Amino acid sequence: MSWLDQHPEVRHLRCGAVDLNGQGRGKRFPVRFARKLEEEGTRFPLSVLNLDIWGEDVEDSPLVFEIGDPDGILKPTERGYVPMPWLPVPTALLPMWMFREDGTPFEGDPRHALRVVIERYAARGLTPVVATELEFYLVDDSDGEIRQAPSLRSGKRRPGAEILSLRALDAFDAFFNELYDACEAMDIPAEAALSEVGLGQFEINLSHVPDALRAADDAWLFKQLVRGLARKFGLAASFMAKPLPDYAGNGLHCHFSLLDAEGRNAFANGTFEGSPLLRQAIAGCLRGIPDLTLVFAPHSNSYERLVPESHAPTGICWAYENRTASVRVPGGSLAARRVEHRVAGGDVNPYLFIAAVLGSALTGIEDALDPPPPIQGNAYEQDLPQIPATWEEAIDAFEQSALVRRIFHPQLIENFVMTKRQEARYMAELTPRQRLDLYLDTV
Repeated sequence: MSWLDQHPEVRHLRCGAVDLNGQGRGKRFPVRFARKLEEEGTRFPLSVLNLDIWGEDVEDSPLVFEIGDPDGILKPTERGYVPMPWLPVPTALLPMWMFREDGTPFEGDPRHALRVVIERYAARGLTPVVATELEFYLVDDSDGEIRQAPSLRSGKRRPGAEILSLRALDAFDAFFNELYDACEAMDIPAEAALSEVGLGQFEINLSHVPDALRAADDAWLFKQLVRGLARKFGLAASFMAKPLPDYAGNGLHCHFSLLDAEGRNAFANGTFEGSPLLRQAIAGCLRGIPDLTLVFAPHSNSYERLVPESHAPTGICWAYENRTASVRVPGGSLAARRVEHRVAGGDVNPYLFIAAVLGSALTGIEDALDPPPPIQGNAYEQDLPQIPATWEEAIDAFEQSALVRRIFHPQLIENFVMTKRQEARYMAELTPRQRLDLYLDTV
């Protein structure tokens, strides 16, 4: 029995793929077209996965006029249908990814970019186990201003941020109840929710899964769910890197370990330090940060988060159990040794992000790199190489990097750089408020 047979209440379908900015691009169908979608897929231009943040074509894109703006074929991913519980009428989403007319994967599809990295690990007998932590703000934008969201219980606004506050969670209990029910229905492995540093800021952790594509799917679907459900409650949910200037930004942290061919954690060897493979992966992650910052901080607002002493890393370093470092080895059981990559903001494309993290770690393993000594103490007060501080610097580094070309296909690199350069030109003409309005619901 198919998923739709088990859910006869579904009346409408959405299908689509994720573009380079993490935006869903696709179509709406009556449910009677489900079998055709499943068997034949659907079509739209390859260039649609390379639109700017406004949803406009990129000027001089090699995918548009130069080759006649040809169609690609969208085929369902292995995820299958998922419900869209934030919509008033029962609707299901069929996630898809892009292929060329001859059946080969489209190199500009970010989900295929992650698939390629996973296949490189598999060739070495390794399987990444990945989890994500997603931070977001609940805000009230109903009167044109961006303000703290009022409690859904009392209607009052909290006087300040409350780290790990149960009271803050209780204030939005109705929202979180529906959120967890929706995650269950969508098969998103949501774990603990907590109140974060910012005013109205929360974090939810998604479970470790031995399937990096699924982890990226979960993160992308979770972002769509949180934003849609918040609107159902008359609020806005934002994963912007820095939605409120006076409070901490939103991060999207990635935890990962590697299973060997026997299913054992290849980062663990019974010692506190962890295995040589762990150190090689850390070294690769550190080497990749400068060149891959455009993936970790893809928007102009992203760089407002990457400032010292703002709960976001700025120095390129690693440490054991130290949240001021950009790469951290968390504490806990020695058998569960893993890496936490802490650079990215909540505004990233999860597919490109996880591909960049795992891809850079893999280069460290391939080159048998050794990292510098782990730091101790406050990374903000130490003389360390710094993460690129501006959008323009990050774009240049990404475009010129030989390391980036070891992880991503040249077509994707060219598309991403052209997209970001176009956005940078247009963004310079906007006021800070216009930028906020743009990013609030999109990233």
